[in-house]
Amino acid sequence: MSIVKSLSVGNGDMFYIKHNSDNFTIIDCCLSPDNEEEIVEEIRNASSGKGITRFISTHPDEDHFVGLAYLDDQLNLRNFYCVANNATKDVVTESFERYCQLRDSDRAYHVYKGCSRRWMNQNNEERGSAGINILWPDTANQHYQAALQEAEEAIAFNNMSLVARYSIENGASFMWIGDLETDFMENIVDNIVLEKTTIVFAPHHGRNSGKVPDSWLVKLDPQIIVIGEAPSRHLNYYTGYEKITQNRAWDITFDAVDNKVHMYASNPNYGTRFDEFDNEYQGKFDGYFGSVTVETEYTLDG
Repeated sequence: MSIVKSLSVGNGDMFYIKHNSDNFTIIDCCLSPDNEEEIVEEIRNASSGKGITRFISTHPDEDHFVGLAYLDDQLNLRNFYCVANNATKDVVTESFERYCQLRDSDRAYHVYKGCSRRWMNQNNEERGSAGINILWPDTANQHYQAALQEAEEAIAFNNMSLVARYSIENGASFMWIGDLETDFMENIVDNIVLEKTTIVFAPHHGRNSGKVPDSWLVKLDPQIIVIGEAPSRHLNYYTGYEKITQNRAWDITFDAVDNKVHMYASNPNYGTRFDEFDNEYQGKFDGYFGSVTVETEYTLDG
């Protein structure tokens, strides 16, 4: 059993994974004085008993690492994963300052396409793998190198995002794409290995500017696309795919058990969605709204 949770943090992203091994992973950070104590306490409780906790930063934009100093002070992030970069900011916030300290410290591991890392995706006699693989960046790719240069010049940061995929043996898979923009994804489609994925978290909080292009979607063939929090007028609703919108669901918990994913929403008024998803009569958490059986074959209309 693994738990993947997408936290409702307003205009930003934050996730955690309670793995079915001795691993716990936090992906991005978006904390404020209104939510930081509650979220950190939840993470502390959820990660209790896990031997390894890692933090993965998809890219250094404020809405993906605000509150990082607080999180680090509270949890002592000893395993900090990010891409190698020299990003700068015209305005240096406390969060960016802590990002740079962690990025340039001996606590950092700089990830790249196909990298191997003990316990991220390698087993040994001490503990099993977390099942996380890094699909991007290809550090030799010209488009990625241009994105790194823009970040170093404090121009833009979205297209230096990493792409990570979490897969459970004989079970579900999940993908994070940071804030990659549509044209960038089109440019690298032949340079990234994409395979069928159960749940895809839409980049750029689901905005049109980060719409996953059809050239990716046909390879990913997702069962569900999760659309993050942003004003509805900016969102792309991915016609033809099953969606969950965080604007309506609030916190979304995915309970992956064997070849099933059971889903829960923290919004008490979200209701059930048994017309779209299966009813497996689950009650592990509050707000159960449906389940899916993990597909192993591509669909005809994916």
